[in-house]
Amino acid sequence: MSMNTFSTGSSQPKPLGGGLGGSKLLASGRVSRVDHLKAQPRKPGEASFFYADHHFQYDAVKVLPGEYFVSNEEIVIMTVLGSCIAACLWDGKARVGGMNHFMLPDGEGGDGSGRYGSFAMELLINEMLKLGARRETMQAKIFGGAQVMAGFTTMNVGERNTKFVIDYLSMERIPVVSQDVLDIHPRKVCFFPTSGKALVKRLAHSHPETLVVEERRGNAATVAKSNAGGSVDLF
Repeated sequence: MSMNTFSTGSSQPKPLGGGLGGSKLLASGRVSRVDHLKAQPRKPGEASFFYADHHFQYDAVKVLPGEYFVSNEEIVIMTVLGSCIAACLWDGKARVGGMNHFMLPDGEGGDGSGRYGSFAMELLINEMLKLGARRETMQAKIFGGAQVMAGFTTMNVGERNTKFVIDYLSMERIPVVSQDVLDIHPRKVCFFPTSGKALVKRLAHSHPETLVVEERRGNAATVAKSNAGGSVDLF
């Protein structure tokens, strides 16, 4: 259940018919798996940015701020975080896992939006239950909560988000088995929902203001690209 470094070695997970090979247009003219995933109807707040990840040789889905994704299939769930939090939940018996990405602990007036932790956590747990997971066998891994801008120490959003998710999971009696939170570094997180494997990469902290702007816009792709240089692998 520990987190791992990004690796290009032979020990990386192998897809079971749903990896990059299954994402190419087949000679028979059948639709690729990625195109099939893109064509499926999605619930409000469910991530829908599917692509073929060439590093892991897996089909992947990118979770943007305010979104979530739950699956019992061989796919990698990815996000990029600054002060936001991503909670990765996994039920090893049901082989179901999911990730959310929220920006603040609570919204005013109980705003039912995945941007807020109180709703994002409830939504993630409920969607996992629908796929056969059980609360008593869930485990959590949490990421993010960085202080990506100087001068905001008195009301640090990252600290507030981190405290919220730890308190919430404690209240729900879901153990946190791994975490990489706080500090000043943005992070890229990849999660494999059937195995519970999580990988995190701390990204360069060269342009924190740009990270915050892009995170608010939900442009995870831009964040990952602009911060790729000088990144450090962890775990």
